[in-house]
Amino acid sequence: MATTTKALVRAAAATSSATLYTVPASTTTVITNIVVTNSAATAATFTITLDGVDFFKTVALAANSTAMFDLKQVLATTKIIAGFASAVTVSFHISGVEIS
Repeated sequence: MATTTKALVRAAAATSSATLYTVPASTTTVITNIVVTNSAATAATFTITLDGVDFFKTVALAANSTAMFDLKQVLATTKIIAGFASAVTVSFHISGVEIS
């Protein structure tokens, strides 16, 4: 059994829902932290779903700010992380462990 710690997502947000990460075949992924940044001078909102279930729903993010979440969420093979924001100035940084 191989365990790999890695950056799962490093991406600017789209303004409509998009797949950010798909768990590879024969793999389980544990999400360990999520960092969301807003580089604009105006506030924004973001939504992240895990396997189609809202995990963060229209969360407000102040101008020029960062929100950090430490967690342990398990996703099975082929499950997805999806997300979007109200502005493309929002970026997602999601880290975790893949177990295959």
